[in-house]
Amino acid sequence: MKAGWLPKLLLSPSVLLVLVCVYGYIAYTVFLSFTTSQMLPSYHLNGLQNYHILLGLHNWWVSVDNLAAFSVLYILVCLALGLGLAILIDQNIRGESAVRTIFLYPMALSFIVTGTAWKWMLDPGVGLQEIVRSLGWTSFTFDWITREHMSIYCIVIAAIWQASGFVMAMFLAGLRGVDSEPINAARIDGAKTWQIYLYVIIPQLGPVLASAFVVLVTTAIKSYDLVVALTSGGPGNSSWLPSVFMYQYTFTRNEMGVGSASSVLMLLAVGVFVFPYLINEVKRVKNA
Repeated sequence: MKAGWLPKLLLSPSVLLVLVCVYGYIAYTVFLSFTTSQMLPSYHLNGLQNYHILLGLHNWWVSVDNLAAFSVLYILVCLALGLGLAILIDQNIRGESAVRTIFLYPMALSFIVTGTAWKWMLDPGVGLQEIVRSLGWTSFTFDWITREHMSIYCIVIAAIWQASGFVMAMFLAGLRGVDSEPINAARIDGAKTWQIYLYVIIPQLGPVLASAFVVLVTTAIKSYDLVVALTSGGPGNSSWLPSVFMYQYTFTRNEMGVGSASSVLMLLAVGVFVFPYLINEVKRVKNA
């Protein structure tokens, strides 16, 4: 009896903290989204008014458009680049450990560090543009970070640089666990290497692909510190994402109700991708 209660007793503080500090504050945020909260929380309900205001704000739709562009490029390029690097490293190249470390290193950095470093590199006055011009190519221009319609792509570049190595590691682990029998059979049948990867190996990486996709989607939706460190949401609000919108309206513009409504929509967006994945994983474990 004591042996059965001991693990529960040891886990109870952590479980309690998660219930209060995670799910409790999620429930509180959902409640605030239905109130008249402005600079401070209010407990006067106003129904769906905050959501109506939110969906009528130009800044919100700018953030959503930016998130769509950012997410599509970030996810597709990270998946393609990560898979390509994993396949390359899987060829038993020399110095594999060093190569893996080099590509994984960016993931060890915080988004603030990544954003600050890329801000220096993309700054037209001291970064890549200035370096290339100092080498003699005076007409070279790379000032995306200062242009409204291009600044969001600077965030894409920095995010891909940081996350692609992590995706590579996930795919590499998947490649090392692929069943070798179908591969050997394909080789006996005379299949070329690219055909083996395309028709035999990659289809077996479905669970890894799903896991990487969910991680990248959630990272894209909640991205905040990288944006703040790299562009501060500018020029103007041209590189705002929903997370930046939420912070600005909640803590800077004193519209806590509207900011809470935006965070609830972000939570729902994450849930659209995470819950089907979790349900599928539970079914897969039960059927195993």
